Amino acid sequence: MGDPVVRELHELDEFREVERLYDEIWPQVAGQGRVLTVELMRALDHAGNYVAGAYRDGRLVGATVAFFGAPIGETLHSHATGAVAGSGVGFALKRHQRDWALARGLRRITWTFDPLVRRNAYFNLVKLGARPEEYLPNFYGDDMVDAVNSGDRSDRVLAVWRLTDPRVRAAVGEAEPAVRDADAGARAESALVERDGRPVPVRTDAEVVRVAVPSDIETLRRVDPEAAAAWRSALREVLGGLLDAGARVIDFDREAGYLVARRG
Repeated sequence: MGDPVVRELHELDEFREVERLYDEIWPQVAGQGRVLTVELMRALDHAGNYVAGAYRDGRLVGATVAFFGAPIGETLHSHATGAVAGSGVGFALKRHQRDWALARGLRRITWTFDPLVRRNAYFNLVKLGARPEEYLPNFYGDDMVDAVNSGDRSDRVLAVWRLTDPRVRAAVGEAEPAVRDADAGARAESALVERDGRPVPVRTDAEVVRVAVPSDIETLRRVDPEAAAAWRSALREVLGGLLDAGARVIDFDREAGYLVARRG
C-alpha cells in the first residue's frame, strides 16, 4: 500500500465522516455520548485549531483532532487520533500534525495515552520518539463511555513530543537514527514483573529499572477484570511513583516494558 493522503478538514460532511470513523474505533456504550461530535470539530476548526484526515483510495482511514495548549505559542495538544490498525496511517497522521505545528512556530505536541496498552507505548516512544513526562491517575474519571475503556480506571500518561529533538527528527526520517543506550538496558533491574499473568512489584534501588506491562490489557479487561485492575494499580504505584519522583522514561521494549532512569 502507498502512503495515505493526509489533509486538513473543514467541511461538515468531513466531520461527519470522522465522527463515524471514531464510532467504529471506539464503539460507544449504548445510550452514551461520543468521543468527539461534529459540532465540536466544527468549533475547533473555526477557531483555528487542527482537524485532519487520512485517506486511502478516497476512503477516510484515520483522523486526528488537536487544539492549542499551554504554554501558549509553544504547544499543540492532540486530543484524539484514530486510525485503521496496521496500515501506517497513524504515523502519517502524526507526521502531518508535526509539520502543521512547526509551520506555526510550535515546539511540542502533547497527548495522553493508556500506559498499559503495549502497542501504543511502543508506537509513541519508539516509532515517534515521544516521552511520557507525567502520570495522570484516573484522568477522565470513571465514566468513560466507549466499550474499549468502560469499566477501567482512566489512568493516562502525558506524552511530550519535542518536535526538533534529535530523537524525533530521526524518527520522522530527518536525521540519522541515534544509537540506543544498550548499557542502560543491560544494567536495569526489574521494578515490576509479570508472574502467572499478575503484576508483582519488586523493591530495588537501581538507577535504571524495567517496568513490565501485560501483553494485551484490552483482552485481559474482558476475560479477567480482576487481573486487569491489579495491573492498573501496580503500574500506578510503580511507574506513577517513579515519574512523580522525577524519573524519566528513556525507552520501551515490546517484551520487557518501560526502561526508566531515576536521574539524568
